[in-house]
Amino acid sequence: MKVLTIKEPFATLIMNEIKHIETRSWKTNYRGEIYIQASLSKIKKEIYERKELVKLFEKLDMHYGNIICKACLKDCVYMDEDFINKIKLNNQEYVCGYYDIGRYAWILDNIEIISPIKVKGKLGIWNYKKN
Repeated sequence: MKVLTIKEPFATLIMNEIKHIETRSWKTNYRGEIYIQASLSKIKKEIYERKELVKLFEKLDMHYGNIICKACLKDCVYMDEDFINKIKLNNQEYVCGYYDIGRYAWILDNIEIISPIKVKGKLGIWNYKKN
């Protein structure tokens, strides 16, 4: 199964269906089921300066180092001005990402919580094989 490691609080926001778009500087051609893993990295201090974002996760438990949900990666959209303006209409989604022209929006759907799986994350999309 394909896995995407995402820093907290963003992985937990996806698991809780607060966030449905993962923003990245790179595109992917992969479409289909994907596990979401919360990285071991602690939340950066500058995240706490984004007050609207903090309100969305302050009462949630973080899941560092675990695969926590699966989703369907439906699309990968190049961000242009029109796309960003549409996302701004959904303030909750907008505050959960980094929206700049030239970045990519990975559209997630059918998010399903799973029993946590403790694993070491990797960069990029990687494969997880059950033992």
